[in-house]
Amino acid sequence: MFQTFKEWFWMERFWLPPTIKWSDFEDHDGLVFVKPSHLYMSIPYAFGLLIIRYFFEKFVAIPLAKTFGIKEIVRKTATPNTVLENFFNYSTRHPSQTDIYGLAKKCNLTERQVERWFRSRRNQERPCRIKKFQEACWRFAFYLMLTVAGIAFLYDKPWLYDLWEVWNGYPKQPLLPSQYWYYILEMSFYWSLIFSLGSDVKRKDYFATIIHHLAAISLMSFSWCANYIRSGTLVMIVHDVADIWLESAKMFSYARWKQTCNILFFIFSAVFFVSRLIIFPFWILYCTLILPLYYLEPFFSYIFLNLQLIVLQGLHLYWSFLILKMLKRCIFTKSTQDVRSDDDDDEEEDEEEEEEETPKGKDIDCLKNGLGADRNLIPNGQHGC
Repeated sequence: MFQTFKEWFWMERFWLPPTIKWSDFEDHDGLVFVKPSHLYMSIPYAFGLLIIRYFFEKFVAIPLAKTFGIKEIVRKTATPNTVLENFFNYSTRHPSQTDIYGLAKKCNLTERQVERWFRSRRNQERPCRIKKFQEACWRFAFYLMLTVAGIAFLYDKPWLYDLWEVWNGYPKQPLLPSQYWYYILEMSFYWSLIFSLGSDVKRKDYFATIIHHLAAISLMSFSWCANYIRSGTLVMIVHDVADIWLESAKMFSYARWKQTCNILFFIFSAVFFVSRLIIFPFWILYCTLILPLYYLEPFFSYIFLNLQLIVLQGLHLYWSFLILKMLKRCIFTKSTQDVRSDDDDDEEEDEEEEEEETPKGKDIDCLKNGLGADRNLIPNGQHGC
């Protein structure tokens, strides 16, 4: 059954123009052609990148974060409480006032103690700024490397300047070593991001991120197998060039360098709008959708490739909307908080918790007399959380 599916999946009419067969892609006369089996190497390289990332974050990102003044916060552990823990895990992390009242009665605690327990428990799972900085620093470094590599691989290629060259000789275009390494590095990086999702900071768009990474790998894999290598490298360089500025803006945001963050975010926005809303639709899509028709009749992989790229352009429009929202927030409120981030500011909650745990003035007198800060009686032996 597997063999039948394999034969159906790799049918030439799905991948290649009419009259072209897989046998036409056999290596000959020193020329190497793309093969699906080449992509298997992206998996072990992805694990290699995870190892490199570990040492990069330990010996580069963390010292850099400390240079920027980012401190590693050791969060306080919430006092073990089975009832509150079950409610936290199976009901909600943000109980209503009615829930707090009921839980306080059930646990023989004050409402303030229950509120502080939930705040402390939420903070336990909220990543600190140095963790976010490490991730942004690694992605910045790798996107920078990919962009530099992409420019080095493409600057002397005729199809970078003349889009007609993208289809000259298609599909019997030999594979260049630079194209191989550009694809493998890009795919390995996205595989490594998928493998590290369990340990990375979880944001609101966690599942959307998984879909994005899988879609990127799927698009690169398809373009590889159908030998759309030249157009594929153009798509990758157009996307990588904007991500550098986004990750650098995040780094300075976590370091609380607001002015620098805002400047970098404005640069990112300009590069994003130019690359994704001008160059991609009017250059890349024109190259993949219109120019091939001068050489070939439409066939399945041509249609499928362009459908994926059109969906990708739809995502560009959606992300542009989010960026405009962030620009509006940046201009009018001087904040560039990522719209994908948690709603609550972890630093503010930590500060609130510290303030609450340090009784002052009349609150101290109240505690001495067996009263809470709100002047309600505290049950015996229940002064702590």
